[in-house]
Amino acid sequence: MATNFKVGDRLSYDGAVCTVRYIGEVSGTSGSWLGVEWDDPTRGKHDGSNKGVRYFTCRSKSPNAASFVRPTRPTEKPQSFIKAITEKYASELTNTAVIKFSNKVAEEVGFDKIQRKQAQLAELRVVIVDSSRIASAYSEGDKPLSEVCPKIVELDLSRNLFQKLGQVVEICSELPALRSLRLNGNRFQDIFNDEVLGNSHDVLKEVKDLALEETFMSWEEICHVATKFQTLSTLSASANQLSFLPETPLSTLASTLVSLNLEFNNFITIADVASLAGLKALRNLHLKGNHISTITQDPSHALPVFPTSLKYLDLSYNKVSSWDFIDVLPNCFPGLTSLRFSHNPIYDNPDPEFSTQSKSITDEAYMFTVGRIANLKTLNFGTISNSDRQDAEMFYLARIGKHLAAVPEDQEAEVIKRHKRFAELCELYGPPVVNRRKEINPAFLEARLVTVHFSFHPAGEEDKIVERTTRIPKSFDIYTVKGIAGKLFGARPLGLRLIWETGEWDPVFGFDDEVEDSDEEEDEEKRGETDAGDAEDLGDSSQPDGKPGKWVKREVELQDGPRQLGFCVDGLEANIRVELR
Repeated sequence: MATNFKVGDRLSYDGAVCTVRYIGEVSGTSGSWLGVEWDDPTRGKHDGSNKGVRYFTCRSKSPNAASFVRPTRPTEKPQSFIKAITEKYASELTNTAVIKFSNKVAEEVGFDKIQRKQAQLAELRVVIVDSSRIASAYSEGDKPLSEVCPKIVELDLSRNLFQKLGQVVEICSELPALRSLRLNGNRFQDIFNDEVLGNSHDVLKEVKDLALEETFMSWEEICHVATKFQTLSTLSASANQLSFLPETPLSTLASTLVSLNLEFNNFITIADVASLAGLKALRNLHLKGNHISTITQDPSHALPVFPTSLKYLDLSYNKVSSWDFIDVLPNCFPGLTSLRFSHNPIYDNPDPEFSTQSKSITDEAYMFTVGRIANLKTLNFGTISNSDRQDAEMFYLARIGKHLAAVPEDQEAEVIKRHKRFAELCELYGPPVVNRRKEINPAFLEARLVTVHFSFHPAGEEDKIVERTTRIPKSFDIYTVKGIAGKLFGARPLGLRLIWETGEWDPVFGFDDEVEDSDEEEDEEKRGETDAGDAEDLGDSSQPDGKPGKWVKREVELQDGPRQLGFCVDGLEANIRVELR
């Protein structure tokens, strides 16, 4: 009975589809076996080898995609495309109950009405017959497809029993209105020698969207198929175990392909897809769920440069762990204006040395990403307004200032080198405040003293400022500090408020607001103008260089209590404003 099968046959057992990869004996057993690779890689028990002997190799890289089954095991009968459509969209007619009131037939509503409309096969425009055991266009007795459902525009033939792409071309040849074709999960064979496919240019020339996901085809095979679709604008080739895209002639697609989906493959660098640079019309590139961590493995190699037409890039769910990657991204994608970058390791801890609890990690990652890429208009599906960009760039610049303050002065150049936009941002907002702490031997008395610069507005003399400077031990509590301030300014200590002026900048309002969804640049400009106007009315909310913005100098009131001064202020120097209660 084994002679009834041949290698490459597509079989279905109780709804589970597989491909025959081997026919013959298995050591240690009697009789003949079929070695099959399951479409569902979790369905099997091994990878084509048994007890150290390899009998066949699977296309899937899963260790459990294969099994051995007896040729006598019953299989489900394949069917034609016409039979599958009739079974799905017309069989309900025979089971539809007719409801009567006073001998009058009531109008069918809801699902019954929809089913009856679907049964009008000649009017079908969207047909989904995935997992329907289709192996051919026709079987004996079927009507011509051009008579049954000639108006199909979208067709899903995923996960069926086709062996040759020519069988699909035969179906498409009678569908002049076809514009979208999904062939996911099929296992096509001998693609380069398929004569029907080779002569299919005229048949497939009007199809705009093609999906070849989970087919385990090589990139060369995918391109060979895709070039038969002369006006193809969208190609989806996700989950095909691709790790590198070799240079492949795509001249017929260079001016038509707009969107390319390569999600859930095995790329580890941007350079692995560098061959796509020849697609001059490409606008959207989806690389979600790969293993990308760097631009290129060899830093000495030239960076890949993609066409300026490419505006949207999806790099979510990859393995990027360094901001250097983001800094170089605009060089590789000079036209980039929209990015999805969430769920990368860098988002888990965007700035480990200076992470604060005042902002969530996601907020910090968002600010750093926007601040580092100047031309970005949308990030993670949210529109970046003018005020959002201003906030992000000022936050990023302030964080660079903290980085500079944490290193000796002779190492400033090294820090600045890591921030490509530093000079540009300083030009926009002024240089950041760098409060570098002087290193003092902790055993010295000087290390235990804080130089406090007090400023005070006497009552009834608001225009007058009295300033005093004194050195106070870090161990003094706030009550004692107030006593010193009261003595300096001749005021009752408990009637005073002490305000520590940190010299840093914080956003005033709207920092955590959701990003606007509008895509209109004009609306963004109007929102930016409104935000700036609001900021001017806030008095101290100007930016360091005097330009209006949603930022104010951060101040902290030193509350009454036994807490020591050294725990309330940073460093060995502090500016404290004294106010009457």
